[in-house]
Amino acid sequence: MRFKALVIILGLDNYMLPCFTKQIIGVDCPGCGLQRSTLFLLKGEFWAAFQMYPAIYPMLLLFAFLGFNKLSPIKYSNTITIILMISTVGFILTNYILKFI
Repeated sequence: MRFKALVIILGLDNYMLPCFTKQIIGVDCPGCGLQRSTLFLLKGEFWAAFQMYPAIYPMLLLFAFLGFNKLSPIKYSNTITIILMISTVGFILTNYILKFI
């Protein structure tokens, strides 16, 4: 609830970067929707965040694992990192391809 108030007070909606690929070429890039999805997460709207950019949750899981692994090393961290990276890229590419269908 505090994050939602902080997002509203700071007015983060007004400071989002435009997608230069979409402005110049007119086509969405694979990262389109990531900022808005992060903003939805900060507001506590988890389903809206997933609908905006489905790769947000595998990406967060990957970053959380990398941070946790930095604090206390895990035995099979390389394998887990590769699996999380492949799943994140898979979600990004699937979302990108489905935008054009």
